[in-house]
Amino acid sequence: MTTEAELIAACVRGEHRAQRQLYDRLAGLMLTVCRRYLKRREDAEEALILGFAKMFRALPNYRFEGSFEGWVRRIMVNEALMQLRHREMMTVSFEEFAQPENLAVTAATADTQLQAEDLMGLLATLPAGYRTVFNLYALEGYGHQEIAELLGITEGTSKSQLSKARAMLQRRVQFSAITSN
Repeated sequence: MTTEAELIAACVRGEHRAQRQLYDRLAGLMLTVCRRYLKRREDAEEALILGFAKMFRALPNYRFEGSFEGWVRRIMVNEALMQLRHREMMTVSFEEFAQPENLAVTAATADTQLQAEDLMGLLATLPAGYRTVFNLYALEGYGHQEIAELLGITEGTSKSQLSKARAMLQRRVQFSAITSN
């Protein structure tokens, strides 16, 4: 079995078989990353292909510091954000929603827990700004300052968008639990 370092070295040398192997190892996971940001599968697939092209071009500069998967994920997130700017109107919403601290919190039970697929479906229904900030913060682990820099917004706006996304998701989860009974 080829180690990650050997596979990367072979890709840098331009070996097509190694490039295909690396793509096959990462494509499924990275498509999931792109799908978190882009509603349409076709847009996510385009971001994936463009992201891999960027990754292969940047591969000679990879320093083997930290996780390779994390390095690739960052490229995919950035490409998905580029596609999002072109494909969806990503506006910051200032609608008045109840703040999460004002919402009733109920303990999760077997019948209220959602499958990952259901949660991804709910995330896809969020407005683009909410969805993007939620994904960057909750799923990718970015801080509000990093999110603000990536999206060209203020930290306060990032925090507000996250709060509103959580409130909207909580209401939809509660509604989903009510309607499934």
